[in-house]
Parts: sequence; structure tokens; C-alpha cells
Amino acid sequence: MPTRSRLHVPAPPARPGQPPDFSYLQLSPAGAVSRPESTCSWRETMATATGLIRVLDDGHRATGPWNPRLEAADLQVGLRHMLLTRLFDERMVRSQRQGKLSFYMKSTGEEAVSVAAGMALQPGDMLFPAYRNQGLQVVRGRPLVELMCQLLSNTRDMCKGRQLPVMYHSAAANLFSISGNLATQFPQAVGWAMAAAIKGEEHIAATWTGEGSTAEADFHYALLFAAVYRAPVILNVVNNQWAISTFQGTAGGEQNSFAARGPAHGLPGLRVDGNDFLAVYAATRWAADRARTGGGGTLIELVTYRAAAHSTSDDPSRYRPKNEPECWPLGDPIERLKQHLIALGEWSDARHAALSGELDAQVGAAWQEAVKYGTMTEGPRLDRDLMFEDVFKELPEHLRRERELLRAELAAPV
Repeated sequence: MPTRSRLHVPAPPARPGQPPDFSYLQLSPAGAVSRPESTCSWRETMATATGLIRVLDDGHRATGPWNPRLEAADLQVGLRHMLLTRLFDERMVRSQRQGKLSFYMKSTGEEAVSVAAGMALQPGDMLFPAYRNQGLQVVRGRPLVELMCQLLSNTRDMCKGRQLPVMYHSAAANLFSISGNLATQFPQAVGWAMAAAIKGEEHIAATWTGEGSTAEADFHYALLFAAVYRAPVILNVVNNQWAISTFQGTAGGEQNSFAARGPAHGLPGLRVDGNDFLAVYAATRWAADRARTGGGGTLIELVTYRAAAHSTSDDPSRYRPKNEPECWPLGDPIERLKQHLIALGEWSDARHAALSGELDAQVGAAWQEAVKYGTMTEGPRLDRDLMFEDVFKELPEHLRRERELLRAELAAPV
């Protein structure tokens, strides 16, 4: 009798109460993956799309063809940015638990994904972040007070109370508005890059999304347009293993790497150790050089791990082993860069502790400033009239009447 077909349902390798299992993860030794020229054909990137680009070895030494050979001062800046991002995250989660914020999303364990890439790009490049890329805000010099005011939806909220917390934007810093609709930033980044090429501009676009969002149609539309029109864009897939409570296999991670979808669409693919600051920097520079010289876009998969909950609304202990973060084989990006600097003789535990104290005080001072402009429970409050602005070029009559009714109600004696 012929065997009946069976439906395959991807399942995580371990559930709560079971030992963590990362045997599915395909690793390459540091320095083992070759580095093609950035002008190469996408056909020459199959090895980089399925291997794992790594620079830092187990002894925290930089090795191999992808070593960007950064100066110690630049590495120290990167360490500072990543540490500030983590301390900012921790303070904001504490504030949410105290009822001062409605919602927050940490990037613990993923700091190199944003910071190293942001440092490898130029200030004029347009960035289209996802909701876990707060490191990009730090690299671009965004004041912490402004970010906190957006989280608080207070009188200095850049979004005027109209967006969820963490949905920042900054035209001055070339940071596009973050959207809660998954993957919309991918085609937006490609469109911006196409327009820049049409206008003959030198700057490129870069965007980020989670591996779960690659199941969205917008992801594939973006890759198609980027390949066909050779748009100067870097398309980053942050594979942190979990899309909320859904394991990365559900988005197709069992079949092949997410980076391999680049060559499938006619784009180069790079699969990178996302917790290796040097590797992320080097891969981003490779893709940026390619885009600036007319070679078109690149798809980069950043293999990392979401060490914290998906958001303050999530409890990861319900779907993965409690000690899974400690068993992640690619370690912690901050600790790895710290140990690399120590190995170079350019850092120490004492200097690290001093920097942590300095940055923690900076975050605390910013918070004290931000709450002066209002919190969820204390004024001052946003002007309610703001809800009628920036929606229509000319306010329709029915909204004009609603605004007048609201004003009259607020002016009436209690």
C-alpha cells in the first residue's frame, strides 16, 4: 500500500520544562566563510548565504577575511552605544512595570544588529527600522528624553499621542516612522532607494524586519523590486529565533537559511553572526559599498537571539525553556565586544563598570527630565485638538463640527 502524505507542522526543538536545544543551528568557525568582492554576481554568494560570517573566535580575537580592522576607539564607541541601549531598555521596562508606560519592547541580546550596522552606514543614508532597533536611534544621536516622551505619549511626544510606544521617527536623523504593521518598511525602503537612484543621489536605504515577518507578502514584493531595479538598499532579516511565541521554523527556517532567499530572488545573500559586532559591521559595509557603486541590493540574515520577552505583554516561559537564553551558542554581543577589547589591551572590567555607572546615570537624568512633560497618570496632558491636525490638508466640515463640540464640552462647567 502506498504511504499517505502527511502534513508537516514545524515545532520548536524544546518546550518549557525541557533542556534547551540549538542543534538545529548551522554554525561556521570564525573566519571560515570567504569574502567575495562586493561587485560579484549574486550567484557567487551561495556560500555566504548558507554559511555563517563570523570574525570573533572563541578567544575573542578577530580573524578571517571579514575582519573590518576597526580602530580601538571605534570599537569603544560601539560598546558604549550597545551598553546605553541595554540600560535604556532596562529602565523603560521597570517604568512599564511601575505603571508609568503602557507598553515596551526590549532588544536585549540584539544590540549589535542595530549598533554595528548603524555605525557602518553614513548619516545621509535613510533607515527604515523595525520596533526592536532602538540602537539605531542611539547611533544617530537621538536624545533619550525625546524617545522617552514618545513612550510616555506626553506633551513632547513626537507622534502627538497617535502611535504605540517605541514607534519613533526623526526626519532630521533620517529615521523613517516605525509601523506596527509588520514588514511594511521593506517595500518602503526599496521605494526610497529607487527614488534616490532616479534622482542620482549618493545615499542608500537600509531596513530591518524579524524572521517571522518574512512570511508577509511585503517581504517578497520588496525583494522582487530590489532585484529587478537594482535598488541601492540593504534588506536585513533579524533572525532572533522567535516571532512572539512562534519558532523560526514556522516562517521557513527549517528549509534553508533566510539569507538564501536573496539568491532565490537574484540578490546576494549574507548570513551573519548577529552577536558579533565586527561581523555585522563588515557585512553591512560590504552591502553598502555594493549599493553605492550601482550593484543593487543585498539581503542580510542576522542570526541572533531574543533574550528577553517579545514585549511587556509577553511571557516567554510559556513557550520556551526558562534557561534557553543562557544556552544560546553565540553568546552576548556586549560581552563579546568587551572581551575583544580587553584582549587587545584597550579595555578592562574597571573601565566597563565605570562606563555602566555613567550611562545608567545618563538614563536616569533623561527620565527625570522626560516626566516633567507628563506621564500616563500625571499631567501635563496633550492638547486634545491635536487629534484633528495632520490628517487632512483641509479639515472636513464634519470633523470641524466635532472639534467645536469637543471644545464646548471641555469648556462647560463641571
